[in-house]
Amino acid sequence: MGAEYGPLVRVAHGFGVSTHRFLEAAERGRRPLGRAGWYFRAIPDLRSSEVPTVSRRLTVSLAAFALAALALAPAGWAAKPPSGSGTGIGTVFLPNPVAELGDQGLTDQKDADYAALQAAYHDVVLTNLDGSGNLAGAWANVRAETGHAAYSPTNDFRYHRDDDRFEQVMAYYWITEAQKYIQSLGFGTTRRPVNMESQDIRINQLGIDNSYSWDKHDVVRFGKGGVDDAEDAEVILHEYGHAIHDSQVFGFGVGPEAGGIGEGFGDYWAVTVSNVLAPTPDAPCVADWDAVSYTAGPVHCLRRIDTERHYPEDLSESVHRNGLIWSRALWDIRQALGHVQADTLILEAQFSFAPDTSMPDAAEATVDAAQALYGGGAAAVVQAAFEARGIL
Repeated sequence: MGAEYGPLVRVAHGFGVSTHRFLEAAERGRRPLGRAGWYFRAIPDLRSSEVPTVSRRLTVSLAAFALAALALAPAGWAAKPPSGSGTGIGTVFLPNPVAELGDQGLTDQKDADYAALQAAYHDVVLTNLDGSGNLAGAWANVRAETGHAAYSPTNDFRYHRDDDRFEQVMAYYWITEAQKYIQSLGFGTTRRPVNMESQDIRINQLGIDNSYSWDKHDVVRFGKGGVDDAEDAEVILHEYGHAIHDSQVFGFGVGPEAGGIGEGFGDYWAVTVSNVLAPTPDAPCVADWDAVSYTAGPVHCLRRIDTERHYPEDLSESVHRNGLIWSRALWDIRQALGHVQADTLILEAQFSFAPDTSMPDAAEATVDAAQALYGGGAAAVVQAAFEARGIL
């Protein structure tokens, strides 16, 4: 696969106009213009005192461009042909070893691939790949990582957790599947799209045991330490929940109540998607595997979405604690209506949220969405769920 070029860009300089083109390395797959690569400036025609014509500038630019690309291209390019296929195979946790195996005694052991974990590995089909041989596709792309980037000319991405590439596969698979689930609910076809783009992902480049979604750069970033965050599907899905909010409401999450809604939805989203794709016995427990490194047990959960937190007396300055109120209401809606109706109306309602919404205002928008989509019976269920939490 040859190098791919972005659109021609004209940039003013003191001596006239230069021509720039953007090179995207074939081994990185397709990227929007401006994400990564090199820029080259056209060389003025020194045989004339005039500024070179566009055709001359373009010819000279491309010649210089080709020479520079050959000089700067990584040595491995020639040995990395594209796969040419949109599907592949990868090994993942579904959603994590503790949740699936029910073994609360599992520990990190410094990324060791020990015997008790083997039953938690599953081979899955990776879809929507761009054919580059990398973990890049229509709905997810691994932009940066620690160690070696996962690459396969046959799209075979089977690794275990003692190889950092395992986490790259986890993030690609779970974010892709989450977006496909969203689309299965009609978003992007009969309804407005929700984060319907290739989500940028950075793995293990945050040197602390934390992860985040950054709306400014449209990237989700996963940390390391203890159980590395991208080893747990529910951590991945939680951060993708923030990306969903960012795509629906610019600047969402201002203040302790809106911030709490963001955290509560992230926890709920982690649970609902993981339990659509890979149901486990203790569904309301979030990120069981990641939590083994920082919770005392006997049951390890980052948080739960079935607590008794109540509005407004349990509100605080902590958005994560406030999120427990919101996530419980969403969980009760799901329990009553099923995941298809619940997730559809919850996602649809979020388009109406203000960046600094209060919980009562967001709850009213969710009731309205239930009424519009499914009628009075569903709206009554949603109303009751928020009333039980004191929000309405």
